[in-house]
Amino acid sequence: MAVSVKPELDLLTRLLARLQPHFDIPLRLVLWNGAQHDLGTDPLVTVQLSGPRALRHFLPPSLDNLAEGYVNGQFDVLGRAQDIVDVASRLAETGVPMRGRFGRLFNPARHDRTRDARAIEQHYDVSNDFYRLWLDEAMVYSCAYFPSGTETLAAAQTAKLDHILVKLMLQPGERLLDIGCGWGALAMRAAQKFGAKVVGVTLSKNQYTLACERVDQAGLAGQVEIRLQDYRDIDERDGLFDKITSVGMFEHVGLLHLPSYFAKISALLKDGGLVLNHGITSTDPDSGECPLGAASFIEKYVFPNGELPHVSKALRDMQSAGLEALDVECLRRHYARTLALWSDNFESQSDAIRSVVSETTYRVWRIYLAGCAHAFAQNWVSIYQVLACKAGTSEALNPTPWSRAYMYPNSQSH
Repeated sequence: MAVSVKPELDLLTRLLARLQPHFDIPLRLVLWNGAQHDLGTDPLVTVQLSGPRALRHFLPPSLDNLAEGYVNGQFDVLGRAQDIVDVASRLAETGVPMRGRFGRLFNPARHDRTRDARAIEQHYDVSNDFYRLWLDEAMVYSCAYFPSGTETLAAAQTAKLDHILVKLMLQPGERLLDIGCGWGALAMRAAQKFGAKVVGVTLSKNQYTLACERVDQAGLAGQVEIRLQDYRDIDERDGLFDKITSVGMFEHVGLLHLPSYFAKISALLKDGGLVLNHGITSTDPDSGECPLGAASFIEKYVFPNGELPHVSKALRDMQSAGLEALDVECLRRHYARTLALWSDNFESQSDAIRSVVSETTYRVWRIYLAGCAHAFAQNWVSIYQVLACKAGTSEALNPTPWSRAYMYPNSQSH
């Protein structure tokens, strides 16, 4: 045993020798033999290594290597989730080259109906009970909107739904298509408060089942139709829509397929219709992915085949599809706050969550939520709401006012 352990211990010795003189990382490493190594004063995070094999996850200490070791039980980590991610990021920065800002550019994934349905199933069909434990009561799984920055999560999610629907100038009796409708919160809000007739589509069987139940319970079956359907299979010959929303959806489309995605939206939209695309974007102009190995972990465990375009690519592809961008709003800070609140909820419900999912799933999502909060806070990724109009060359088709003031009906200043 001593022979097999020695090379890894030698590597650990060299790692510690390199780190300790130059960095004050609040991390304590506890080896399987009880030995402790502090990388800084007053450690906030303690890593308990199960054996010498666990050391390989620190060599190099990239975010995907570290997360892989934790998820697969090679070591346990004590501390607050967001402190854990902050420490891991600082550790990764000491041993992983950034290669500019981003680790590598996306290798565009192949997308078809089967692969996309499988990817959606992996992410969204964990279980409805799982999501219910850490989302707000309406189960809105997308970036919230904090008008003052002090709202509760539930209030901010309601504000987000209204912010979208007000931007769209949604009117009673209009047909709204919600692509990627989740558990139906936006579709129901559009019907209840704005009087719209809504079609919501999702590829998640769990979301479809619960959304249908919620629509029925709310007495909205005559106004809201939830479909288990791929957006590509919606037939424009069955009727065009006045307004379209897509919230947290185009991240799953793929870089190469964004032109056809926006072309389909354009084909489903009436002339003069408005569409709001709310989606996560890369902050790298070349649509590069998150640095330090974070993207590799997300691709493997959370969002298979997910790809993030830079907002400039999204705007270009929208324009090519005949959709004129009228308003572009960055909500990066809002998503950092949303994810931090989700992470806090997740931590507070850890026992209940462990009772409905496996330990591996629990660990994946614990790190994922806190890690995403960190990524948005660090400006590694961003998120934009883009309001666009199918106006073509006719100015008369654009229904929006000359001022954006209508988007903020409850504000005294614009």
